[in-house]
Order: sequence, then C-alpha cells, then structure tokens
Amino acid sequence: MKRSNLVLFFLLFFLGVKGQNLQLHYDLGEDRKYFTTTLEYFRADNLGSTFLFVDMDYNAGEVKGVSSAYWEIGRSFTIAKSRIAIHGEYNGGFMQWKDNGFVGVVQYNDAFLAGPEYTYNNEDYTMGVTLQLMYKYIRDLHDASFQLTGVWYYHFLNGKVSFSGFADFWREDTFYPVNQDKMEKRKFIFMSEPQLWFNINKHFAVGSEVEVGYNFAGIKGIQFNPTIGIKWTIE
Repeated sequence: MKRSNLVLFFLLFFLGVKGQNLQLHYDLGEDRKYFTTTLEYFRADNLGSTFLFVDMDYNAGEVKGVSSAYWEIGRSFTIAKSRIAIHGEYNGGFMQWKDNGFVGVVQYNDAFLAGPEYTYNNEDYTMGVTLQLMYKYIRDLHDASFQLTGVWYYHFLNGKVSFSGFADFWREDTFYPVNQDKMEKRKFIFMSEPQLWFNINKHFAVGSEVEVGYNFAGIKGIQFNPTIGIKWTIE
C-alpha cells in the first residue's frame, strides 16, 4: 500500500468511528519548528479496551510533506471485571530526511509488547490512571526487553481544563559518539508527553504538550520540546 493511501485509510477510519480526537501541534523545540498531527482513538467494551494513535511530522528539515510517521495499537482484556487486564501492543513507523539533494529513509525498529495492566478511574471519570509492566520484543535489536508505562487524565474546573499524558521507560541499547574512534552506549530510554488542554466546548480545545525525553530519538541526555496545539474531539 502506498504511503498516501495508508494516510487516507487512517483518516477515513478515524472519521468513521466515535471516541477519537485529532490534534495539531506546532513544535517549539530547538531546531524543530514543524507541525505534528496526532490521531487518537480509545474505546472500552465488555471485554476490555482498545487504544491506538498515529503521529505524523510535517516539513521537518528539507522534507516537504510527511517527514515521519509512527503508530501504536494496543488491546487490553479485563480479568473477571476487575481493575487488572492483560495488555498487548504493537509500535512501528518510519522517518525520512533530505540533505543537499540526498534523500534517506529509516524504519523504526518495530516492537511487540505484552504484560499485565492496572487501571483506576474514580466514580465520575474525572480522574484515572493506567499502569503497565510489559515484556518488549524489539525487532533486530532485543529479543527480550521490558517497558514500564503510565497513562493518566485529570479533568478539573468543571471539565474546563484537562491534564493528561503518558510516560514510558524501557530497555534499549543506543550509541552516541564520544570522539572519532569511540562510541558511548546507553541502555535505557525515558519518554513522556504531558498535555494541558483548555476545553472551549466538548469538541474543541487549545493547549500545550511538552515532550520530555532521556536518550530518546538519537539525542543523549535530557531534552524538553514544548508545543502549542489545538484538539478536535469527535463523538
């Protein structure tokens, strides 16, 4: 399937179902200054819940159009109507770049994850948290790794403001140049994206996200990349 057709498929899929939102962010991070769209979907049912999202960056560097695409899809099966579930997940994507006429494409090492999940929501669903401890297989890199994930939401001021996000910590070898002859190895990566939204109405919101990374996306150490954004919730 061509990439343009794949993008169209996801757009039609999300616009044809309920329980999803579309976000548009402008990245204010150093040497970034590009737009990102996020299509996000969550639905609970009698057996558990399904969640997926698709991130696409646009016009990064010299690339015109989609410069990277990444998606996750996860399914949780609740155990005996408790707060405990079994969670399975897939992550994958690609990025491309252009430099002085040279074009390159890199596929992200896709990953398969599975493990237990705990979810708590208060009675009126204004606050909730999900915790996951998962085995992680990263193709062509690690046959046996792990990932810890936390997801949260908190609606306050009568639903006018929402604080949400996720945090991931996982085992993955990354290498960074020390000098011409030596590379430094780091074994762990941390990634979090807290978001703060001001809900104009039940469909439209404005807000911000901060991407917090440690040894993430080829950058050694800690990085902070804030955005400004708008969100359209489809019901």
